[in-house]
Amino acid sequence: MARPPSAAQLRLIEAADPLTGRLKGTERQLDALVRLGLAFVHPRPPHDRYLSPAGHRLREAPAPEPAPTTGPGGPPGTAAESTAPAAAPGVFAARTGDPPAPADGPARRHEVRTAWQGLLELRRMTNPAGEANRPCGWERAHLIPAAALALEAAGCRPASTAGEGYRVLGTPQPEAVAVHEPDAERLRSCAEALVAAGWQTGEHTEPRRRSRYLLASPRRS
Repeated sequence: MARPPSAAQLRLIEAADPLTGRLKGTERQLDALVRLGLAFVHPRPPHDRYLSPAGHRLREAPAPEPAPTTGPGGPPGTAAESTAPAAAPGVFAARTGDPPAPADGPARRHEVRTAWQGLLELRRMTNPAGEANRPCGWERAHLIPAAALALEAAGCRPASTAGEGYRVLGTPQPEAVAVHEPDAERLRSCAEALVAAGWQTGEHTEPRRRSRYLLASPRRS
């Protein structure tokens, strides 16, 4: 990168689509990000700009901690507690079932369809030969939300305030997630949905509770 991005450019990067990295802004703003190596131009019309790997890394880098503040006569941090910023409104988040999500509705189903189509487009843009039938680098770096999106897009139901459903959890394995679903038939449906989305799965038994769960990882070929 020739120089650090400006505050305005950082805002564009933060506002990029959370799944595809598609950027919005004026031609001049977007071209400047391309010159900095933080974005690239899609080869097919309408030639939208998307975050490059460097742009994704910049967006996902942890924000620096604010300097402690000192209140009147108090130790650092007592006047104003530093808190993490709230998530931007309107940003899509895959439902992992942990914690339980709100009940589903038509608006949510539309959001899931749109997010899944965006993820398929990201696969086509970043996988060799434009392959959309297997997970891409973004999914390997975000295993839990990627698996949860694949499940929800296939019609599987996450655990919610309205009832039981799947829960996608991390595991000690670097490229695997665990999918828990108390209903055996729905657990098989989760396995089928993940396989159709390009994941490989295996069913296992939890030693203590003797309950069945899936171990799932993105397929490489």
